[in-house]
Amino acid sequence: MSNSEGRYSAGCVAIAFLLGGAVGAGLAALLTPRTGPEVRDRIREQAYAARGEAHRVADEVRDKAGDLLDKSKEMIDQKKAVLESAYEAGKEAMAREKERLVAHMKSEKGEEGEETSPEKEEA
Repeated sequence: MSNSEGRYSAGCVAIAFLLGGAVGAGLAALLTPRTGPEVRDRIREQAYAARGEAHRVADEVRDKAGDLLDKSKEMIDQKKAVLESAYEAGKEAMAREKERLVAHMKSEKGEEGEETSPEKEEA
């Protein structure tokens, strides 16, 4: 129900608010000394108020979720760009190292060829 910072999510707050409102309205309707029509009118008014509040909270949650989604997409794009640049840098480094190793191997082969040539001439 809560995150690691001790704060509650908007959905949990909305549900708690609606449940609290419903329980309070029910208790108020049962405990007030009014006639049946007065109680029904009052319940109707409270139901409309609760409905309006529920719509307001739902809109707020929807807006926050949209903002969070936009921020998440932006963060993903940033991380993707970093990973792509790191991948390209790795490819370039690998190509340079490959060229260096190939050149080193060719130079070693050339040295071996030079070492064996004088031996052949002496024989």
